[in-house]
Amino acid sequence: MSLASVQADLAARAPDLMVEVTEHSTATVQLAADVHGVEPGQIAKTLCIRVNGEVLLLVTRGDARLDNQKSKAAFGGRPRMLGAEEVEQLTSHQVGGVCPFGLPQPLPIYLDASLKVYELVIPAGGSTHASVRLSVARLAELCGGKWVDACQPPVEIAEAG
Repeated sequence: MSLASVQADLAARAPDLMVEVTEHSTATVQLAADVHGVEPGQIAKTLCIRVNGEVLLLVTRGDARLDNQKSKAAFGGRPRMLGAEEVEQLTSHQVGGVCPFGLPQPLPIYLDASLKVYELVIPAGGSTHASVRLSVARLAELCGGKWVDACQPPVEIAEAG
């Protein structure tokens, strides 16, 4: 079970962190933001992509979009999102619960620079009803600290005054 693998991974590597299991679904960025009372950007979504035949995970802020030009520059090739079945096969997590913890085999993990505007982020916890609350610095530490600029955060619209 994916939730159990995340709990076991964090118990071994970060025993101070707890997987929060919620009654309400956190399967989408907006649902997770609502459940946790945070901005959508603070939900750290994990994308499973293939670049030049290599599968990797990219953790980015919830309201950012993968940018083809930035991704090509960051990874040396055009990124392709994996389908739900392949994502679950490679990560053991269903879409909506994908995270960089509790993986059945090591995968390269990158963090998008767009996350750096937040102190606290909340990635999924291996289930559509589970999440982990931690600092961006701790997330980077647990994921290997490889930062890239591959996503486009939302454009802030200045108030006319």
